[in-house]
Amino acid sequence: MLRVPSSFRLALAAGARLSCAQAVTRLLHDARRWEVRSAGTGSKGQRWYAWALLGTACPRHHLPIRRHPGTGELAFHYCFVPEGQRASMARLIRAAGLRWPVEEDFEFGKDCFGLDESQVRLYTAIARHTVLAMATLAICAVTAALLRDRTDTQAPPPLTPDQPPPTDPGMVPLTVAQVKHLLAALATPGRRRGRAACWLDWERRHQARARWYHQRTRLARDAEIALAS
Repeated sequence: MLRVPSSFRLALAAGARLSCAQAVTRLLHDARRWEVRSAGTGSKGQRWYAWALLGTACPRHHLPIRRHPGTGELAFHYCFVPEGQRASMARLIRAAGLRWPVEEDFEFGKDCFGLDESQVRLYTAIARHTVLAMATLAICAVTAALLRDRTDTQAPPPLTPDQPPPTDPGMVPLTVAQVKHLLAALATPGRRRGRAACWLDWERRHQARARWYHQRTRLARDAEIALAS
């Protein structure tokens, strides 16, 4: 599955060649062609979008189109389905939703581990920098995964849109970036090390409180989307 621009041209089953934007305008003007479905659970709840599926001249190639329910922004995904595999809407949407962890890895690699900050020109040096940055990211990601159950003290998620907030929101589990800060703090003197730990506790508690409010706000929105679908 590849994210493609609106100018990407594809051959449709009828033999015409259209760009993705032209295909949406000509073939998906009927509201009944769109289905409201979730692309998976995010940190703030279900990721709801309107989806439509276009077939192409090749029975193994498909174009799921995602539309944001608020802004109407479109995203196009060009998919290849191997022979013998089902090409259902639910399966393609699930595959599209799995792109987010990959994008997160690149984001963490660039923002936290300097993946894109090498000042080298030779292939060997670039390869060494990339391997070291990704190995450091892998170590922090594995550590965060192993500590998830031990560091996740969040309050239970809200059940109704008018539920009062909890007295203690708890703390979100340690993230990859926070694990990196903790490992870096081990090399600092004791007082600064304790200060870094206290700051991370405050940050995780604040994130847990913000996440709880986001989830409560989305309960009403999710109910509206479910009724609309």
